[in-house]
Amino acid sequence: MASRNTLDIPFLPRPDSPPVDWLVLPGLMPYEATVAAMEARAAAIADGKAPECVWLLEHPPLYTAGTSAQKTDLVQPGRFPVHESGRGGQYTYHGPGQRVAYAMLDLSRRRQDVRLLVASLEAWLIGTLWSFHVRGERRDDRVGVWVRRPERGDGAEDKIAAIGIRLRRWVSFHGIALNVDPDLEHFSGIVPCGIRDHGVTSLVDLGLPVTMADADLALRAAFEPIFGPTSTAAGPAALADLRRE
Repeated sequence: MASRNTLDIPFLPRPDSPPVDWLVLPGLMPYEATVAAMEARAAAIADGKAPECVWLLEHPPLYTAGTSAQKTDLVQPGRFPVHESGRGGQYTYHGPGQRVAYAMLDLSRRRQDVRLLVASLEAWLIGTLWSFHVRGERRDDRVGVWVRRPERGDGAEDKIAAIGIRLRRWVSFHGIALNVDPDLEHFSGIVPCGIRDHGVTSLVDLGLPVTMADADLALRAAFEPIFGPTSTAAGPAALADLRRE
């Protein structure tokens, strides 16, 4: 059964908070180095030395294992690199055509409520999808955002976006992954998020000619009513050095 798909209380920061840095990184970002840079930025946020931020990027094809990952859910070992991840959740896939958004948010400036953070991330994705007239839904028993596929039978649905976060000193890192136009066959190497009874889809798979730039505009427009204003960021030089075309 679907739970409610609206968020009654925005996850806004204190009024004296600066805008959230918004950074779009072109090219394919290597996973481990990017995560290291993300953790360093989260620490700087916790120390009051940097504003909150969202990094939008793509990774080369890879699988990540969250803290609840089961080895049996890695169906094709050796197909792509597998990275142990400190985020919650199980196995997931990242690759070209999937927009990853790493959200480093300071809950001490917002609400120290992890469930509300997850609900807010879901609401962000649902609002983004609705800008393309796609009805994304949350589920009480499954994290992420889902779309119904009635053409495939009664009760059929696919996952279109994943959520996996970690908190340290009340600052979040990792975040969300929205399937814009990834190679969906790449998901067959794992049991995505440990769920065997449903598939995965993307905006393009649903018949929508959405580009990554389109998705980025929609993500930003849906983010601000929930999380507050953003400011375009140039990005640290260290991140630019990580880019791999």
